Amino acid sequence: MVVHFTKWLDAAATNDDFSLGMCEPCPAKAMGPMQRSDMATRVLGGASSASQAARDNNVSRKFVGAQTAKAQQALDDAFAPPPEVPEDFLFWLPVTKSWIKQATLGLALTCRGSERAIVQFFSDHLDFATSVGTVHNTLASAVPMARVQNDAVNIANIRDAALDELFQATWPILAGIDVPSNYCFLLSREEHRDADTWGVRLLELLDRGFKPSSIIADFGGGLRAGIAEALPDATCRGDVFHAVYELNNVLHILENRGYRAIERRGTLQHKQAKQFRRSGRKDPCLSKQIIQAQRDEEEALVLIDDVKLLVNWLRHDVLAVAGPCYADRQELYHFVLAELCPRLDRAGDSGKQCATLLRNHCDDLLAFALQLERDLATLAQQFEVDLTLVHELSQHLADNPYRPRYWQQEARFQQRCRGRLHQLKDAIQELHRHAVRASSAVENLNGRLRGYFSLRRHLGSDYLDLLRFYLNHRPFPRSARPERTGKSPRELLTGQQHPHWLELLGYQRFMRN
Repeated sequence: MVVHFTKWLDAAATNDDFSLGMCEPCPAKAMGPMQRSDMATRVLGGASSASQAARDNNVSRKFVGAQTAKAQQALDDAFAPPPEVPEDFLFWLPVTKSWIKQATLGLALTCRGSERAIVQFFSDHLDFATSVGTVHNTLASAVPMARVQNDAVNIANIRDAALDELFQATWPILAGIDVPSNYCFLLSREEHRDADTWGVRLLELLDRGFKPSSIIADFGGGLRAGIAEALPDATCRGDVFHAVYELNNVLHILENRGYRAIERRGTLQHKQAKQFRRSGRKDPCLSKQIIQAQRDEEEALVLIDDVKLLVNWLRHDVLAVAGPCYADRQELYHFVLAELCPRLDRAGDSGKQCATLLRNHCDDLLAFALQLERDLATLAQQFEVDLTLVHELSQHLADNPYRPRYWQQEARFQQRCRGRLHQLKDAIQELHRHAVRASSAVENLNGRLRGYFSLRRHLGSDYLDLLRFYLNHRPFPRSARPERTGKSPRELLTGQQHPHWLELLGYQRFMRN
């Protein structure tokens, strides 16, 4: 038997036509789609019987019957009436794996959903079972492409940068944003917020071309020290918002103290009236207390009025965009400070801290006015008018146009500007719009980040990079500035359009026919 098997192997090796019957191709599998369709069509049309078709194609009648049934089903589907559509039907949505991933990203970034909430959404609304790990992997898979898009943006166009820090579960989050475009160029979780940490992050931005003409920041020691180390030539402006905010807090403390003084005086008078009704005479001790309470009340109300007047003067005149020249602002600032600080010291520790802030950061708070002064001087040279006229017109634009005095001054400005009043007004208003006094943009960013951070106790660099990518590539649905509506921060910064953020991550968006 071994000899016969050896002879069989020799024959297989020497004879090219040698083959086993089990290796011959099956006629049914060898038939192409067109051949199968032609065979089934002939059987359905009566041109051939099933037996004849099986013999002609060397296949079984069972195979012919299966192909004929497919052809019959296709005809029935082609001529079947359309399915009944509900009255509230809008469109069909093909739910694919890619669409599930896109929906996961949208629920996490647009709807600010947690990972467990996304799992619950798919279970409730799509009857689709997924896991927290799958949702996490979907978000993690988008991080590399998001980082590529973040690094591709040229941040050399940033001119006015606002820096700030917020906390999430005792971890500091360093944030930076371009004020005109709201482009977020820094979002990093750190262990510390000292000068070295800020300096390292700013040096990393310098390697990418970060060269702002001005930086707006609050009065944090680590932040300002880091800016001084990494960007010694940059102008760091003081945040007017924080200074005014602290003043309003002190004013609120004084108002509460005044309310308590009024309440105490009223309580003592009520006791004295009750004592008089009972005994027919007043209590001498209560009378002395009432006199002292009236004095305290009067002093508290006078202090509140004085502080409120000085704060409004500082806010609406000295620190306003449309105000006097820089030299006059400095003189007014020091005058208000001399009157305000002794009154703030009577407000306790908060008032003393606020007074120290105002004393130490005069130049920082008025830095915006110095730059505005230079811009107005350039404008005066361009229009060939006196700088005093430009300052007067700048303050005039902040006046109420519904007063008769406004239009009387308008007529005088028209004569002094020699027919170029409207062009000069437009140029000054444009300077006012771009004058940056506060880090309100980064404060707004911090407020939006709270909605994302509240769902997570731990934040990693991957999630922050993905979140920064989304915030920079999501178009503004509305804005107080019409030029921002419908554009993303990246588009406003670079001036170039870009695809949808899902397409930048490599997904093909669903589009209705």
